[in-house]
Amino acid sequence: MKDDDQIIRVFSGTEMLVLMLKSELEECGIGAMVQNDFQSGVMAGFVAGLPSSVDLYIREADLAAAEPVIEAFLQVNPD
Repeated sequence: MKDDDQIIRVFSGTEMLVLMLKSELEECGIGAMVQNDFQSGVMAGFVAGLPSSVDLYIREADLAAAEPVIEAFLQVNPD
């Protein structure tokens, strides 16, 4: 695996905010992945994580293109 293929966390927040940012990134051609330990735990029959702590990941190679999108998103959604 090349260094620019690394996956990095770029945002953590509520599921709604994470999904909104994911959508904005994908509109710009940047693939994103959501990790929701709480939802995964509930589906498996046990609880792990917090419902307000959902993580959003992108490829490190996409970070430069994603930063302006993330910054604009945080201006509108500061929490």
